[in-house]
Amino acid sequence: MILNERDARHEHVLQVARQMMTAARTAPKGKGIDIIEVALITDEEIKQLSDTMIAMVEEHGMKFFLRDADNILNAECVILIGTREQAQGLNCGHCGFATCAERTEGVPCALNSIDVGIAIGSACATAADLRVDTRVMFSAGLAAQRLNWLKDCKTVMAIPVSASSKNPFFDRKPKQETNS
Repeated sequence: MILNERDARHEHVLQVARQMMTAARTAPKGKGIDIIEVALITDEEIKQLSDTMIAMVEEHGMKFFLRDADNILNAECVILIGTREQAQGLNCGHCGFATCAERTEGVPCALNSIDVGIAIGSACATAADLRVDTRVMFSAGLAAQRLNWLKDCKTVMAIPVSASSKNPFFDRKPKQETNS
């Protein structure tokens, strides 16, 4: 049997993405409380995510969403990592409020944000160990949050995943709006 790498690449990338999801799940969590959600999207969902990112540009004017929306179309899949909002009761003040009770609704507990960061780091380290390309994208994460794909998550980041001869998520040029 001869198996060409091109014929096995997509399934390999999906398997790596599954391992990235496991790495995010098993990453250390503040106080040992797991409020992280992780999902993988492919195909039509990537297109839907891209379309949502494009629509969001008209609302907030952040033009880099156009570049990123085009860029994720080069991904084999996209990993979404988010956290639900839940104060951890430490009264640490890292969120900007002296106590958890004083924290305003919608202001994430700092530990929640740290947990997402650690999960992202674990997922990306796994990808690097397995030699697939990634980039953490706030823009795509915000669009996934808008789509509520990770139910009730207040902070979502996206990680597009690819295995090609050159990482498509770096050395990117700004994409201009078209008036068509």
